[in-house]
Amino acid sequence: MQDISCFGMQDIRFEIGPIRPPSEAYSLLLRITRNCPWNKCLFCHIYKGRRFERRSVKEVKEDIDNAYRIAQQLRELSWRLGAGGEISREVLHYVFGHPYNECFRMIALWLHLGGRTVFLQDANSLVLKAQDLAEILTHLKERFPQVERITSYARSRTIARTKTVEDLKLLREAGLTRLHLGLETGWDPLLDYMRKGVTASQHIEAGRKIMEAGIELSEYVMPGLGGRRWWREHALKTAEVLNQISPHFIRLRTLMVLPQMPLWERIREGEFELESEEEVVREIRLFVESLEAESYLVSDHILNLLGELEGKIPEEKPKLLGIIDRFLSLSPDEKLNFCLGRRAGVYERLDDMEDLVRFNQVEELKRKLEREYPGGVEGAIFRMKEAFL
Repeated sequence: MQDISCFGMQDIRFEIGPIRPPSEAYSLLLRITRNCPWNKCLFCHIYKGRRFERRSVKEVKEDIDNAYRIAQQLRELSWRLGAGGEISREVLHYVFGHPYNECFRMIALWLHLGGRTVFLQDANSLVLKAQDLAEILTHLKERFPQVERITSYARSRTIARTKTVEDLKLLREAGLTRLHLGLETGWDPLLDYMRKGVTASQHIEAGRKIMEAGIELSEYVMPGLGGRRWWREHALKTAEVLNQISPHFIRLRTLMVLPQMPLWERIREGEFELESEEEVVREIRLFVESLEAESYLVSDHILNLLGELEGKIPEEKPKLLGIIDRFLSLSPDEKLNFCLGRRAGVYERLDDMEDLVRFNQVEELKRKLEREYPGGVEGAIFRMKEAFL
């Protein structure tokens, strides 16, 4: 293929933050704020040591303009490559095979997949005034009218204390379609212990405001967060809070603790004891059994052992409990096989264990780890899970 220059446009960039939900893997990432305004949760390490900053409306609109300029440059490249202005697979391969910066690559992949979704970063975009955020959203839609879904993280406390239903409706009308909230737990003593900075009643108030405003709501629950001491209260009270909100989505994000998280020190001192994989699954069972919210349950993160746990509550609750009970009915050796196979990427679903080639592959890996790996199979599984964060 003839080499085509990058048009001298490698200096065009827009700011990209560190994280986004798995469901936004192919969205355009637009940074509204830097880091987290709370930043005290014991189970989080993402923003520790970093100062929170609000970006100005002017800054963010300039980023949107730069993203638009990159899109125009990519369409020009497409014409030169004979793709008629479309960001075809050929154009995508060209961009990733040449020294374009990460912003060009993000926009190229985004446009190749339709360019219809945008995620607002970082931890709490709703900390901006509603009018300012609406101005940003309006500009975004003007530059990219094909966008159909705009989503963001937000904090329940921020919405409960600083946003009215009218504020949220303004944002919905400007283009905001979904909010992702870290509920984590609905039990006040655990919220306090983990320094979450919010109460169960604020979770409920914020969730109801979002639902009333007509914005899709995705609430995140953290199985394992109560540890061996508080797992039952965590499961029951979290379900109780969600039953009073009935969000569109309930997403599971199983607790994983790294040494750089403040919670690690409490584990080291013996104050907090992590649950085993099986114990977390038993906790999830109690949680699902207690749910009556009209919501869609999703287990869309690799840290969740049972990734196939997905369905409508309450209609598909028997199906979901059946999946959980199927795992719990396995023998101890079979449970360890599935845990290792899931973490090693050999299995995605329980049915995958019925493939003897894959089952035996995991068994061989298990024997090798038992012989050679410090900490054995359990230690290896922990290291695999570390890599997921």
